[in-house]
Amino acid sequence: MKAVFLGTGTSAGVPVIGCACAVCRSSDPKNRRRRTSLYLSAGGTHLVVDTPPDFRDQALEYGIERVDAVLFTHAHADHIFGFDDIRRFNTMQGEVIPAFAPPATVEHLRRVFDYISTEEEPGVYRPLIEFVGVEGPFEVGAFRVEPLPVRHDPRGRPTVGYLVSEEGRSIGYVPDCVEMSDAVIERLRGVDVMVLDALRVHPPHMSHFTVDESLEVLRRIGAGKSFLIHMCHDLDHEETNRLLPDGISLSYDGMTLDW
Repeated sequence: MKAVFLGTGTSAGVPVIGCACAVCRSSDPKNRRRRTSLYLSAGGTHLVVDTPPDFRDQALEYGIERVDAVLFTHAHADHIFGFDDIRRFNTMQGEVIPAFAPPATVEHLRRVFDYISTEEEPGVYRPLIEFVGVEGPFEVGAFRVEPLPVRHDPRGRPTVGYLVSEEGRSIGYVPDCVEMSDAVIERLRGVDVMVLDALRVHPPHMSHFTVDESLEVLRRIGAGKSFLIHMCHDLDHEETNRLLPDGISLSYDGMTLDW
């Protein structure tokens, strides 16, 4: 299984517009964070988890040439507003691409992207998408995918993470989360790789884990390797990594795992 971190930043990205803090001015490329997205490939199947506003640039920079399916964690702008660029993969692949999400998220996507269809129309260049509402485990090509409900949206809109496995390899991916149930922690226990939300060190946030909150959940999950994601400009990459326990580190844009 191969995972490419297309983006690792929170909704504002890093650098933040109009900010002159040390992280936003940093020359370290690992402090430059596009909005969060993940690309997974194994057994000839290629998945994208979320399509942020930066998706086109991410696909170009990291050489993404195939997308067999899209998984959505939730319908916030920083996770969906690059969805239109999936149309290029329709053209290259000559096929409709499925998009999986909880039913309520599918409804939101249909409303925001009301022009999307499964049918081509002469002279119209739009994504060709089959929306699929999911509430339990499903398969996409070589992958088995399980949506895991977590609390994130303060208005109660559904958010999920995903447990993705293939041939005995596994990754847990929960980029937006402020509370995770014991049942979900148990489902993720012992995964090969765990990727979890960690917005900043302090103060607490109403919809995202702090670093310490994330570390406590990661301790309970006990993954082989763990990575923090969805970071804001409060966290300098190298300085934060020096303070993290063994086996846990910040992710960064372009980071690639292969196992």
